[in-house]
Amino acid sequence: MFGKRKRNRGSFFLWAVFALMMLLILLVSVLLVVPLLERGDRTAVDGSAAWMARLDDGLPLNRLTIPGTHDSATQYVQLAFFSKCQALSVGEQLEAGFRYLDIRLGEDGEGGLKLMHGFTDCKTGFGPQSEVLTLDAVLEQCYGFLAAHPTETVLFAVKQEHGELSVAEFQTLLDGYIQKAPNGWLLTDSVPSLGQARGKLILLRRYADEAGLGSRAGIPFLWPDQPGTEDRSLNTAASDNGGYTLWVQDRFEYDSADKWNAFRAGMDNGAGVKDISLNFLSTKGSQTYGHPYRYARVLNTRLLGTALPAGSFHGWIVVDFGSAPLASHIYRANFG
Repeated sequence: MFGKRKRNRGSFFLWAVFALMMLLILLVSVLLVVPLLERGDRTAVDGSAAWMARLDDGLPLNRLTIPGTHDSATQYVQLAFFSKCQALSVGEQLEAGFRYLDIRLGEDGEGGLKLMHGFTDCKTGFGPQSEVLTLDAVLEQCYGFLAAHPTETVLFAVKQEHGELSVAEFQTLLDGYIQKAPNGWLLTDSVPSLGQARGKLILLRRYADEAGLGSRAGIPFLWPDQPGTEDRSLNTAASDNGGYTLWVQDRFEYDSADKWNAFRAGMDNGAGVKDISLNFLSTKGSQTYGHPYRYARVLNTRLLGTALPAGSFHGWIVVDFGSAPLASHIYRANFG
């Protein structure tokens, strides 16, 4: 009897270990395989690579309705189920019509800068052998696009995402990259006109100018984080950036319904003609670790079904899992 009981316990233990292993395999499979299937909409739209060519030079960039992408470099990223926000590369996003890039940088351990999302590294491809995506690689895509499409401009919004560099050290390191190709940039501390910006990257800095670079530091672009809140009336917030006010809706912990309401409210935020309006459709949801694609699929479809009246100003609209049809839907509002 005792031996039989001992064998039953042993069998139960083996089955428990087997079940746990299968559960872990299933979980890992979901986390690894699901992001590979999230390829987004790759439909091409004629004219998206050069839509700014049809606009007047005198228009200030802050009065244009501009499509942008959130966490722009995350096509391939570690912990992709939680961290992937785009299905297109940076170069493909520009070809699709997006002109605002959300660039998150951290030190790469070798004296350079790499693309990151939180503490995760952005990569050049899928798999353990893929390399870390460097700032040089992203800039090469941007320079190549602007050389081929000199009527366009790229708003390059930089945030220091991770690492132990001081802000001044980070600025100095970033400035070194810019000075490798200074003709590719329009460095200014005020919002330029489209004519001034054509063919150039415009640096928007989400950090203070602790290195004292002045206008070479880029346009100040600072706002406090906007995580979840119990008060759903808190949508757009105004931040004084010196010469202008930055109006931002970036409630990144809202679920779909609340996010859509915040986004719609962000369309009518009271921004003046000298201000900038930045309106994020992206969210990770209310969970501690969300799944951006789940929300983007719902919210992007909803935006595509919502009229953006031509000739009206809707600000800079930033999305997850951007596509050419979505970019086209946004930038067409510039044409009456």
